[in-house]
Amino acid sequence: MTQLHETAYPRLKADPSAQDLDEIYTLTPDEIAFIDKTVKRPIARSAAFIYLKLFQRLGYFVHIRDVPSVIRQHIVAQTGYRPARSDELRQFDRTTARTTLITALRRYLNVRPLDDQGRAWLRHVAETAADSRHVVADIINVMLEELVHHRYELPGFSTLDRLGIQAREKIHDVHFASIADQLDTKVKALVDGLFKVKSGESSSTWNLLKREPKKPTNKETRSYLQHIRRLQLLVDQLPTPDIPVPKLKQYRYIARSLDATEMAELKPQKRYALAVIYIRSQFAQTLDDAADLFVRMLQNLDNQARNKLGEYQQEHLQRTDRLIGQLKEMLLAYQIDGTDHQRVEAIGGSLIAEVDDLVAICDEHMAYAGRNHLPFLIQPYKMVRAQLLNCIEIVNPQSSSEDDTLMRMMKALQVLRGTRHEIVPLSLVGLNADEDFLWLPTTWRKLVITERADGQVVAINRRYFELAVLYAIRDELKSGDLFIQHGERYDDYREQLVDDDTLNRELAQYGEVTGVETDSRAFTETLKAALLETAEAVDAEFPENAYAEIVDGRLILKKPPTSEPPPGIKAIDQLITEHMENISIVDVLIDTERWLQLHKLFRPLMGTESRIEELRPRVISTLFCYGCNLGPTQTARSIRGMSRKQIAWLNIKYVTEEVLEKAIVKVINAYNKFELPGYWGSGKHASADGTKWNLYEQNLISEHHIRYGGYGGIGYYHVSDKFIALFSHFISCGTYEGTHILDGLMTNTSDIRPDTIHGDTQAQSYTVFALSHLLGIKLMPRIRGIKDLVFHRPDSNKKFTHIDRLFSDDINWQMIETHLPDMLRVAVSIKLGKISASAILRRLGTYSRKNKLYFAFKELGKVIRTMFLLKYVGDVELRRLIHAETNKSEQFNGFEKKLFFGGEGVIAENLRHEQRKIIKYNHLVANLVILHNVVGMSRVLKQLQAEGAVINQEVLAGLAPYRLEHINRFGDYVLDFRRKAEALDEGFRILEVESGKPTE
Repeated sequence: MTQLHETAYPRLKADPSAQDLDEIYTLTPDEIAFIDKTVKRPIARSAAFIYLKLFQRLGYFVHIRDVPSVIRQHIVAQTGYRPARSDELRQFDRTTARTTLITALRRYLNVRPLDDQGRAWLRHVAETAADSRHVVADIINVMLEELVHHRYELPGFSTLDRLGIQAREKIHDVHFASIADQLDTKVKALVDGLFKVKSGESSSTWNLLKREPKKPTNKETRSYLQHIRRLQLLVDQLPTPDIPVPKLKQYRYIARSLDATEMAELKPQKRYALAVIYIRSQFAQTLDDAADLFVRMLQNLDNQARNKLGEYQQEHLQRTDRLIGQLKEMLLAYQIDGTDHQRVEAIGGSLIAEVDDLVAICDEHMAYAGRNHLPFLIQPYKMVRAQLLNCIEIVNPQSSSEDDTLMRMMKALQVLRGTRHEIVPLSLVGLNADEDFLWLPTTWRKLVITERADGQVVAINRRYFELAVLYAIRDELKSGDLFIQHGERYDDYREQLVDDDTLNRELAQYGEVTGVETDSRAFTETLKAALLETAEAVDAEFPENAYAEIVDGRLILKKPPTSEPPPGIKAIDQLITEHMENISIVDVLIDTERWLQLHKLFRPLMGTESRIEELRPRVISTLFCYGCNLGPTQTARSIRGMSRKQIAWLNIKYVTEEVLEKAIVKVINAYNKFELPGYWGSGKHASADGTKWNLYEQNLISEHHIRYGGYGGIGYYHVSDKFIALFSHFISCGTYEGTHILDGLMTNTSDIRPDTIHGDTQAQSYTVFALSHLLGIKLMPRIRGIKDLVFHRPDSNKKFTHIDRLFSDDINWQMIETHLPDMLRVAVSIKLGKISASAILRRLGTYSRKNKLYFAFKELGKVIRTMFLLKYVGDVELRRLIHAETNKSEQFNGFEKKLFFGGEGVIAENLRHEQRKIIKYNHLVANLVILHNVVGMSRVLKQLQAEGAVINQEVLAGLAPYRLEHINRFGDYVLDFRRKAEALDEGFRILEVESGKPTE
């Protein structure tokens, strides 16, 4: 049965505060008049007042025996009557007069009891809620909301719990049947066969379905593509589930957590439905994986070719020197006094080799001039050609525009697949010389096309043509000009955008929330005026700007002087360190879990009641295991009474990324109630930054990081200006971090609601600036290399007195105005959760020659970025702010790394969803430690003030919660629940400081 405290079902406090009594249980004159008019007997009057106020609080009528005496006495004392004895009131509770009185109170309150018709309606409400929710407590909360809205008296909790369970099971049965009934006997037998271990094999086919690609070697790629083909044959025989997305997601989690034996034990309909859902979702994932393998193989080819070019140039430096020497000798020979014939003879005499040989050497040198690495692609391409073409055949990209040029090129690839000739006539591949090669960049065109003396294209170089097409496919997959049908990350993003009706309905509210003009003409005029005003203001103040100057047309920014820390802050900081309680990391987790009751968030993925009696110790052990990277085996050795299987089982059967995110939000909300973080920031700013996490090589997300070295992935975090991390994500090293910078703010559900985001240099792209503006987010990244960035002129005819040399390009205002409706459709779709900001930026962040939306976002980004750059130049305090906020992200990265002390800091998991969970675990543990530190710091500061220490606002603002000196991270760990921990006083306030309240 669902526990009462897990829901929003109203219940009484056993010991309400005086403030609660005054605010909740105080009678109004109208209420007293109504009772006096309706009820005559004194005992009945007292009972009536109690029933009335308790109903207003709870939504249902309680028995007086269940009302705490302090509440009962407070209500009756207001009536002016003789206080009724408790036994008299309890006696009245058992009479028929209670029923008559409650009927009168229902009329007064305009509520009705739940009759048979109401139960049928409530059952429908529960079933509708169960169609998108999996946990019974969530279904009960929806019923509660609807009951209150329709003025129903709340039924007993057991009634709601029973209805919730029945609704959930009915919806499950309906969904499972809708899938299983579409399967014939042959397919059912095929599905059942997945859960059996065949002779000679060590694992069932079901477990093999969960396979993920390893490091993309040629052998692994070939094997994984064969796995996709087998999966595709299976998917072709399965129906497409018509189930709401939230339920599909939950069913996928359930199926992923079950092994073959557990699946075989399920009821047939449930087994078949879960299998179909998981197989189809795995197939969608493998299509994306095939595209990623394709991209990674081309990247590897590129790296090999560039390395070979470097080696070639190094090896041929002497030959290059000889050619330069030869040129010098020829020039000197040309300069001799004499006839032309004598000069020619002198030049001929200076030659160090035959003319034909020298020309050949020059041709070879020119082939690689300008760091042209393309010729070096041919040799490594031979080794992976088959796998690259197989990837294209499997994913079968489709064009998202009317331009089908690449579709024809892919057909040509299939024609060429069986030939081994280097030079292939155009007639063989059916291409048109005038139309089909316009897309080729100049560098490729020289290598691909074979022309006659008259310039007529007659043939192509097969290998170079194939490579050029493959590189074009890669680029268009990234930009969204090509999409993969049935894929997830490479799908057609246009299908996820809102339709016209939804756009028109939501546009007005969107404009109010974001402050963005939704009329195209008004939008461009407002933006143009704002850019002009900003430029004029910066221009007027530029002569007095001591930290910026223009030298030889290039902008130079000077560093502002470093601000000194407030006097006394080091002493206070040291005192805090000395007074903080020495504590084990496990005790920190125990304390914070007790304060927040986090174990209640961890439920079985199946939606059933927990089978674990002592859930709290298991949850804490799991947080410690994965958040500190000890792993199940080492955790079992370190914590007595826990086995490796117990710890790993909870992670598999109870924990998803969504569960960890809910726990993180709960920590953030508790942290935000303290006063101390208010001195560190207003909560309106957040900074985003990534840090490398070490991984083993045998997984697709692991890449070699150029800057940090070694294999790994990037943990990407959004850190509030109050120092606590709001969002975390795990991406590969090759991913452009800027594509994820807006996700943290758009998915944030905590009480800290930033509207300004600071990022590193990867946040400088035009499309990120444009989309952030449309979403009502202020993007203020740290700028490096500003002298190389382009400032765009608001008007081609506008000249500026002091900063005119900064501007080098105009803005296409007409393109912005024309395509604003399309850009607003994207923004509204993100606001409504139809698509993520990163999904759009992943496509718009890559150059597209076809997508007009890309060019529109780029033009809008020019405007927004130029305005920001101008403010960045003109306002030194803005630069200080950005620097301070981005430093907080870097400090958090170092802090959480220190908490990830197990396993030498290497994430041992090779499954991507487990890697993402580990990043969330670590994020949660870091936030729990930060919360615990703030509680301890607040108590120490209050103690120091009581002892006479001078603590002002400037000192408090200079502190930070990233403290580990007092925490024992290493040693013997004990789950000691007998240890006394002070209750979390969320209203804890520091004594008044000299400068008053925290600044906003």
